[in-house]
Amino acid sequence: MNTEETRLEMKDAGSISAEQKDGPDAALDAGLDAGQDAAQAAVDADATEADVSEADLDQEEQEKQPMTSDGGRPADAPPEGREEVEAEKNGSVKLKVLDEAEETFIGLNKEELLRVAGTPGWVRTRWALLLVFWLGWLGMLGGAVLILLQAPACRELPATSWWNEGPLYQIGNIQAFTDKHNLKGLEQKMSSLSQLKVKGLVVGPIHVAPPDDAVSLRFEEISPEAGNLEQFKGVIQAAHRKGISVVLDLTPNYRGSSGPWFSGNSVTSVAERLKSALVFWLNEGVDGVQLSGVELLANTAPSLWADIRAIIQNETDSEPKSRSKRVLLGITGHSSAEDVSALLTSTGVDLLMSNVLTSGDPDPSRYAKTIQLLYSNHSQTKLAWNLGDRVAGHLASLVDQAHIQLYQLLLLTLPGTPVFNYGDEIGLMDGDSKFPKMLWDFEEELNGTLQEERAERLSFRKFFCSVTELRAKQRSLRYGDFLLLSNSSSSLVYLRAWDQNDRYLAAFNWGAEGEVVLQTDHAALPRHAAVALSTNSSALPHGSSVDLMNLWLGPGQAALIKLPQTG
Repeated sequence: MNTEETRLEMKDAGSISAEQKDGPDAALDAGLDAGQDAAQAAVDADATEADVSEADLDQEEQEKQPMTSDGGRPADAPPEGREEVEAEKNGSVKLKVLDEAEETFIGLNKEELLRVAGTPGWVRTRWALLLVFWLGWLGMLGGAVLILLQAPACRELPATSWWNEGPLYQIGNIQAFTDKHNLKGLEQKMSSLSQLKVKGLVVGPIHVAPPDDAVSLRFEEISPEAGNLEQFKGVIQAAHRKGISVVLDLTPNYRGSSGPWFSGNSVTSVAERLKSALVFWLNEGVDGVQLSGVELLANTAPSLWADIRAIIQNETDSEPKSRSKRVLLGITGHSSAEDVSALLTSTGVDLLMSNVLTSGDPDPSRYAKTIQLLYSNHSQTKLAWNLGDRVAGHLASLVDQAHIQLYQLLLLTLPGTPVFNYGDEIGLMDGDSKFPKMLWDFEEELNGTLQEERAERLSFRKFFCSVTELRAKQRSLRYGDFLLLSNSSSSLVYLRAWDQNDRYLAAFNWGAEGEVVLQTDHAALPRHAAVALSTNSSALPHGSSVDLMNLWLGPGQAALIKLPQTG
């Protein structure tokens, strides 16, 4: 029986007793009992509240106690039966749901950690770990220094200019090059030119120059059929945004037949007028000047030639460093390697275009001698290689149609700067003049009989872009050493290599039949290597392995083979 029931029975008994009594005594007894009951109820209420508060405090205290191995109850916790008895004390009822205790881990506090950390054992351990760390660090540092000391020194890059970084692209006739037939049309084609990875455009001549009339020559005025000065400025700005420099051809008598400088008597007066024109055009933002017949001017008026060189070749602080140098590009009609070598020295031009590869029938043996002589006598940063120009015509009209890609690969892998005529990338051929209309149909969809011709032009352009893109990425192809490996009456093989870079072997077969073009056990060459590019991807697909001790090429075929780097 609980406290509440006992209390009720006592109250009922008191009431019965009061009713049984008679008179004043019974009334007095009933009043006393009622007062006692009220007092007892107040006491019980206070006790119940106190029990609840005490139970809450006990619960909080239990949660603060550390866990023990017997499931979480503190050592001084009362047994479960006693908890139930205390819960019923003084008539209060406490319901407690007993859940499975959750184990918690309380680590050492700050004071305990500091006491442990200061013990001799931990002090010795910390010093030992610190010593191991610094010894390991010093060991790694020493190893890195040793590797650097033992590693071969990297070869210093040659001093180059922007015209040594990629091909030059000649546009000798603005009207033939663009659909708009003026300089504005050239500006709109800048994105297509950028895809070719060309580094410079050689524009013109576009100045007013009546044929064989030195008096009417006006260097600083653009011929109306080519456009106007504002359009030319637009070309320069558009080219510079694409990282392309602009060279202006200022050959005086480009339309006449009496020579590029008119007659011998007029050389001095024309050269004097050219000096002021150079200042004008350089101030307009051109990155260089091209002149034909430089040997005539250099020999006839050496002091004026020195002034012209100084105006063009002096660096300027007004342009970005990449274009602070202006190029002086000369053109000569000489085809002898010895003559061209002598002119490179005497004229002091930055690059000299010539006919050393153009004259005569294709002769790899002659090519080999010419290349070797010029490479031996001059820095490759001074060498320019071209097949055709605004006078000689286009590459496809000067070589066998089947050899167009072969010559593209040759020009783009020789040591020096390759120079192309507009349309050489698509195999454009001369027609009634040396300035055939440029074909842009590779940007369009064609049907019928024109589809096959268009596919061929697309193939030429794709190959051209593949080589120029590879050349732009590889130091060996831009300014690597040149090593002639083999040549015959129909084949040519050479190596381009730069310190600690991939090397490239270029092989060419001009013959009408397949031929073994290389048989060597050269110490610098591995036995096998992989094809990087080929003019016949069916016979020599990209990535295929070839035997360099028995390298075979099909008729009219050329290949660029990638060799692993050395050093």
